[in-house]
Amino acid sequence: MELVATENQTMIAQMVRDFGATHIKPRMMQWDESQEFPIDVFKQLGDLGLMGVLVPQEYGGSGFGYVEYVTAIAELAKIDGSIGLSMAAHNSLCTGHILQFGSEEQKRKWLPKLASAEWIGAWGLTEPNTGSDAGNMRTVAVEDGDFYVLNGAKNFITHGKSSNIAVVIARTGEVGDSHGMTAFVIEKPTEGFTHGRKEDKLGMRASETTELIFTDCRVPKENILGEVGEGFIQSMKVLDGGRISIAALSLGIAQGAFEAATQYSKERHQFNQPISNFQGIAFKLADMATEIEAAALLTYRAADMKDRGLNVTQESAMAKLYASEVCVRAANEGVQIFGGYGYTKDYPAEKYYRDSKLCTIGEGTSEIQKLVIARTLLK
Repeated sequence: MELVATENQTMIAQMVRDFGATHIKPRMMQWDESQEFPIDVFKQLGDLGLMGVLVPQEYGGSGFGYVEYVTAIAELAKIDGSIGLSMAAHNSLCTGHILQFGSEEQKRKWLPKLASAEWIGAWGLTEPNTGSDAGNMRTVAVEDGDFYVLNGAKNFITHGKSSNIAVVIARTGEVGDSHGMTAFVIEKPTEGFTHGRKEDKLGMRASETTELIFTDCRVPKENILGEVGEGFIQSMKVLDGGRISIAALSLGIAQGAFEAATQYSKERHQFNQPISNFQGIAFKLADMATEIEAAALLTYRAADMKDRGLNVTQESAMAKLYASEVCVRAANEGVQIFGGYGYTKDYPAEKYYRDSKLCTIGEGTSEIQKLVIARTLLK
């Protein structure tokens, strides 16, 4: 694996930094306070090719790999975790599911609109009573002629309100049967398909999170991804890649928190010298830098393996587990280094702190990652 940034990575990183300085930084605290989902920003990211990073050029995407994808997410997350999260969810989940398991006709129908951000995508697996326990989902799809009729609800869905299209996993077989769930693509507007309440969140507040509600929602059979009964198996494969994206998100937030804390420690003077001169602060920075470097290596290793077509179930879980926990620790130490100012909204430390926690929860908690890792080790 080549650890030196490629020309593409360098180009993408600079592009994101330039875009973020102009279009994200000036407004991100406004979005955070109001919980506004800045859909115009994602349309612009689509123009830059960042909403279809992994989509081949023949379907209107950028045609890059996971290494470039990780770079883009991390650079966005350094600026604003909310924007990084929504970009990752659009790419990895909805778009990624169609890319991996859609027919040629389905890919040509939906991917160009998603890759350009003409359409924003959502992905629905989690339900109110079945988070990690997806096998016991209660959203049911019943065959009715050339259609399936869906009833139920999903929650914690990124872009549930503002999306134009969603990939939804519903039960078509017995409860608990891993081959009893099917993936459906549902466009808006479709009768019986709507969104519910929007979550009022601790962090990632500009990334929209809502319920999806299905009431006698009729979905044509041609909107099934793959075969009936394959939805759960597909989802686990989608999440292998999705966990790399959350590792990248974690990495970017951690790097942002570290860079802000380092800069502040050089500027803040106590006892007639910068606080970075004190061992108590310097050692914190040393620990943060070392853990971030280790998280980066795990994340880029998983991305490299994914690009080479290797199985990454264990590696993506390791990267997601470690990077997300490092993210929380780095953000916590960042607040500590800022001291009282770290607890105010005048400085960036508190936002990194609030945003960081989702990384240990979304797309599988840290405990679930340990379970995945243990199972792969003990096979």
